[in-house]
Amino acid sequence: MYPVTSDELALNLARGHLIWQCRYNMRGKLYGLHLKGFLSYFYFDIFALCITMSPQRPAFDDLPLRKDGPPGNAWGMFGDQDQMGMLNLLTPENTAAAAREIVDGVRVSTDWALNSMATPCFGRSAFEHIIKNKAPRVINDDIVIFNTQSSSQWDGFRHYGSKQGTYFNGCTQDDIQNSTRNGIHVWVENGGIVGRGVLLDYAGWAAANGKEVKCFETQSIPVSVLQEVATSQNTTFRPGDILFIRTGWTRAYEQLSQAQCQQLADYAAPPVIGVESSEAMLRWIWDRELAAVVGDMPSFEAYPCQNQAFFLHEWLLAGWGVPIGELFDLEQLSQECRKRSRWTFFFSSVPLKVPGGVASPPNGVAIF
Repeated sequence: MYPVTSDELALNLARGHLIWQCRYNMRGKLYGLHLKGFLSYFYFDIFALCITMSPQRPAFDDLPLRKDGPPGNAWGMFGDQDQMGMLNLLTPENTAAAAREIVDGVRVSTDWALNSMATPCFGRSAFEHIIKNKAPRVINDDIVIFNTQSSSQWDGFRHYGSKQGTYFNGCTQDDIQNSTRNGIHVWVENGGIVGRGVLLDYAGWAAANGKEVKCFETQSIPVSVLQEVATSQNTTFRPGDILFIRTGWTRAYEQLSQAQCQQLADYAAPPVIGVESSEAMLRWIWDRELAAVVGDMPSFEAYPCQNQAFFLHEWLLAGWGVPIGELFDLEQLSQECRKRSRWTFFFSSVPLKVPGGVASPPNGVAIF
């Protein structure tokens, strides 16, 4: 590559002698860029210029992409065989940019303990931990038995299907039973969920503004409130961000009596605070190009769902391929964010590598 001054480059551009040959893949990174120019006696060749750019993303109103799929689906956006969904937005360039969030190296776990719920919601089995001593040798093994959705969890693309009976990108129940398609192991094989995390501390905002938070009622958080929280934090979003919303649910649960915990578990459909299930909420999530969404409650959306036409589990998991994180422990994370007046951080999560897995503990860590 020959050196060229900015003046020469500008002049060449003005004369129209540059030929741009650009190709970029649907994972959002430019992988071929070649510029050639000739100026009097000067010939230069600029090769492999690295630029991060997003693919042409359909507008929300252009959905669904596949007419044979469920309402609003984005099937095929990253190819007919894609199993990563919006995690495709977590490109190497995105991860490198997110790494700039690391300033002082403070690390915060986002996992609630696996035994935090003695009786989990939705009829799920409780955590079991067996320590097996191998006497007379001074050795121990342990055996762990648990439902992957009984504490902090990622809901994978096999977890929740659409009303038409299909899962993300056209996967069927037959595929679920007889293959590993859409398994959570695919995320791990592609490096896990690693990027920039953004926390909207709804619980903190509510306390500061005298708003009541009803963790154990079907309290819906609308888009307008999320925008208010973001504005109060001076928080903006970038494509590929991982959104975290703190309602204070795990903290409130830890203050319940054993009888109250059991009463909550006995509900077939436990009432839970969460974001609103609405077209406005879906449009807001889509327009921010989020790679994944996370909450500290048992359901990311308020439950029971108040509008089945816009049930977020169906739209996000089956329709768009957006992982949903639930029951994350966001208490220490919120404290560290508030201490710094900074609500963004580097986030890394490597789920369990279970071929065909439906869900997994996140094994998540935020780094400031």
